[in-house]
Amino acid sequence: MADSPIETNPDIMSGTPVFAGTRVPVQILIEYLEDGASLDVFLECFPTVSRSQAVEVLEQAKALLIGEPGEAAA
Repeated sequence: MADSPIETNPDIMSGTPVFAGTRVPVQILIEYLEDGASLDVFLECFPTVSRSQAVEVLEQAKALLIGEPGEAAA
């Protein structure tokens, strides 16, 4: 498995979850999407975040909410 796209470090943004290797809080991606912005707009505004990091964060959120792909529905 690749390194996590999210980093939590008390010395970076007071421990706020950020995209690994950046100071961009993960929450900002969610807020952009809630406001109707596309992933491309987010990435243009935060060029230190890679597309693969953003997609992986969204995949992790999806897995937490609806389960892993192929998992049987209860």
